Amino acid sequence: MNDSLQIEFLGTGTSTGVPQLRCHCQVCSSADPRDQRLRSSAIVRYQSRSLLIDCGPDFRQQMLRATDNDLDALLITHIHYDHVGGIDDLRAYCIDRRFPVYARQDVIDNLRERLPYCFAEHPYPGVPLLDFTTISDNDPFDVCGIEVQPIPVMHYKLPILGFRIGPMAYITDCKTIDDSQVERLRGIPLLVINALRLQPHLSHMHLAETLSVVRRIAPGQAYQTHMSHGIGRHADTVGQLPPNVHLAYDGLVVTL
Repeated sequence: MNDSLQIEFLGTGTSTGVPQLRCHCQVCSSADPRDQRLRSSAIVRYQSRSLLIDCGPDFRQQMLRATDNDLDALLITHIHYDHVGGIDDLRAYCIDRRFPVYARQDVIDNLRERLPYCFAEHPYPGVPLLDFTTISDNDPFDVCGIEVQPIPVMHYKLPILGFRIGPMAYITDCKTIDDSQVERLRGIPLLVINALRLQPHLSHMHLAETLSVVRRIAPGQAYQTHMSHGIGRHADTVGQLPPNVHLAYDGLVVTL
């Protein structure tokens, strides 16, 4: 797989997951496994490396059912719990090394406050040992020999990052994206981008907004992620999409 890129969607749901607790709507009651969504995360396999994007509270469950649970590094989009709540479970990847984690400085500072036991002078045996690298909004960075380009977007008022890895870009929790970033991504072979629901939302793009961005970027193929039960049943909503736009679902593997 040296020249190809593969992305495995570990989770494609929003912060509540789907089904949502105490909800009995037609989506949350659906028997279609494509309507059962853990919190958003993915593994990108490229140039013989496996890069995890986000590590939410469902991480352990996701890795137990992944097609391959080897990991080389973690890229974090932002600090919200549904994207970092599983970091303690990285301890399985820290047995003989510090596990590489790439994030903005504000994310790193927040994680040091949330997980102080990982950074004690004499850490308790078995805690996850993390090797943080600060990344900026505009400068490409190297992960295991792979160039990763940050894609700054706005999650309402919170600046966060998407990532371009080779022929693919992964953007989640975006509400607005600057025209300059759209131009940088124009014509990319594979775009992963969030679409929370059918109705507008304060801090996430809804389906119509996402499709507008997809039209501007004009990727070869686009997959939507970070969806709530408000996106509708997979079988119903997929019929509303252009031919090159798809709803991702948990466990989906796409190879370029």
